[in-house]
Amino acid sequence: MIYLQLFLSFLQIGLFSIGGGYAAMPLIQSQVVEKHGWLTMNEFTDLITIAEMTPGPIAVNSATFVGIRIAGLPGAIIATFGCILPSIIIVSILALIYYRYKGVGMLQSVLKSLRPAVVALILSAGLTILIHVVFGGQSAALANVEWHMLVIFCIAFFLLRKFKLNPILVMTLCGVAGLIVGLVLNGGVQ
Repeated sequence: MIYLQLFLSFLQIGLFSIGGGYAAMPLIQSQVVEKHGWLTMNEFTDLITIAEMTPGPIAVNSATFVGIRIAGLPGAIIATFGCILPSIIIVSILALIYYRYKGVGMLQSVLKSLRPAVVALILSAGLTILIHVVFGGQSAALANVEWHMLVIFCIAFFLLRKFKLNPILVMTLCGVAGLIVGLVLNGGVQ
């Protein structure tokens, strides 16, 4: 039964995550945290971090990680297959249609109109994770702000936007900064 649930959940994610991995994050959160309770919000945030750092699409990496956590290697294979199956079918059909009708203005209009929706999905996912990180999973009140996380976020954002640093380097620097802050706040290695 768990295999069927994994397959159907990630089939839905694969089917409705138009716009790429970041657009899939709210769908993944809805399925694995809210609907099935397979992960807590903290575990989901960690999952997104790990899925972002590993090679490959974030939705596929998430499917693999959730599948292996819930049902071992067979769960990982089934969840990953469920996630990629809609893409295989849809991309094959769209490639045929696009190749045949790529010069038609109406097709270009449809593609252009999807961009704002994709940006909204990405922004929604980003804000959800940002609020969770900055407020530590508590209510969004000034008293609950984890200032060190907010500072790390601002520095990372500045480095990425102003200096166009490599995202992997920025993530590594943030990890080191988090380690140092954690050691300072917790009084050293225990």
